[in-house]
Amino acid sequence: MKRISFIVVLSLFAFTTLTAQNYVPSAPNADTIDTATDDQRIHDLNSGKAVVEESTVMEMLDLVSTLSTTKDIYLEIDRDVWNKYGFKEGEVPYYDDSVYMQRIQTLAYETSMPLTFNAHVKSFIDLYANRRRQQSSRMLGLSYVYFPMFEQYLSQYNLPLELKYLAMVESALNPTAGSKAGAKGLWQFMRGTGSEYGLRVSSLVDERFDPEKETVAACQYLQSLYARYGDWFLVLAAYNSGPGTVNKAILRAGGVKNYWAIWPYLPAETRGYVPAFIAVTYLMNYAPEHNLYPMNPGLLMHGTDTVSVRNRVAFDQINECIGVPMEDLRFFNPQYTKGIIPGTPEYPYELRMPTKYTLRFVQLEDSIYNYVSKAEQVREIIEEKVETVSDSFIHTVKKGESLGSIARKHHCTVANLKKWNHLKRETIRPGQKLTIYRSGAPMAQVKSNNDTKSNKGTKNTSGGSKKSVKTHTVKRGETLSSIARKYGCTVKEIKKWNNMKSDKVQAGQKLKIKK
Repeated sequence: MKRISFIVVLSLFAFTTLTAQNYVPSAPNADTIDTATDDQRIHDLNSGKAVVEESTVMEMLDLVSTLSTTKDIYLEIDRDVWNKYGFKEGEVPYYDDSVYMQRIQTLAYETSMPLTFNAHVKSFIDLYANRRRQQSSRMLGLSYVYFPMFEQYLSQYNLPLELKYLAMVESALNPTAGSKAGAKGLWQFMRGTGSEYGLRVSSLVDERFDPEKETVAACQYLQSLYARYGDWFLVLAAYNSGPGTVNKAILRAGGVKNYWAIWPYLPAETRGYVPAFIAVTYLMNYAPEHNLYPMNPGLLMHGTDTVSVRNRVAFDQINECIGVPMEDLRFFNPQYTKGIIPGTPEYPYELRMPTKYTLRFVQLEDSIYNYVSKAEQVREIIEEKVETVSDSFIHTVKKGESLGSIARKHHCTVANLKKWNHLKRETIRPGQKLTIYRSGAPMAQVKSNNDTKSNKGTKNTSGGSKKSVKTHTVKRGETLSSIARKYGCTVKEIKKWNNMKSDKVQAGQKLKIKK
């Protein structure tokens, strides 16, 4: 196919294509509007270049290039099948403005979104179709992952299906995208807005990164904005900059509720927002006409399923127990920011994985929870070595621990823990660092009156400590390390109590535990 070239012409005629209705913005009110500022804004209205450069769309396109899955898993689709126009490889087609206008009018005819063509839309088409072609191909591939889910919820909330393209503008379909302003996820929710729509954030979980939950929140938010404005472009502007900003712009435009009328009074980012939405809507429907084809993600939502996680578990435990690839766990579950799922029986969390692993997860669920990963074993070995070569070591407080449980684990007293760490109260917090002294260290011999009192009645006639013996039956998936943690002792002690030479245990084996 012969290439068609054109020269980008930015003229005053851009005003005549601002909306499908050829809306021309009214002149600003000189009594209330700064004339010099508005002159500059009117000049910007005729030029799309500045709008593109000031948009966070550029930032998101850069971020989608860093997705590990796009480097390791994505395969390029056979271009011969998709290349229905016979373009040469690497050929970049160009079209006249009239072609863009006709194609966008065709799209507008089939939707309730007031799609139109102007200089700003043209600049974003140039960005997606010419300047950032590789990123556009990656977005096309990612659309096969997320669009089926988007369309399901958009239909459920009776919203235009074209709103699925909004996520492309927001995040370039990067599920772990984060803006400099603090917005996160496919739909770029700020923390406050996300909280209003039920998206929880903690040190281990950020539900703004949960593709399904954030999509539901986005549908609810878009629905509420449309109930307020009744105009989809104003809805998009409010989604980007907030209803307060849009309301102020409407007032400055004389009360006219039209995106292109309030355009000069919007922030620079929002001025490029709707043009970017129209441009990406155009490109996703006319990608082959631009010699652009999707990169196949290989991982699709319809090949996955979810399981309920009812206990705290880490990705590496699941990976080592049942073989789910770590890249799959990370790609489909970006909401677990540290690779740890803090599930409980009262509040289970959902975990998505390829369907072929879900039955095995259900069958071995308890064993997975009890399994000690290789990384955890290495950490425990390092901690034990630190204990043997130093008079003191550092204990990092974990969630749910108390001074009492830490004292039992390290065979010391609460009073000594307080004294060693200059604590006035017994309150501690997760992540806090505590100094622990070995039993032979000089500092470990320091006793307080409270220690003496607490030890009264615990001595037998021979001067030794009374010890009760408990029998523990080894469960499937347990190790000496996990059993030692359970009873606040060490692996070495369990082996000594049971005359064991090996660290291996078997399900059903009986072990003596001395307290």
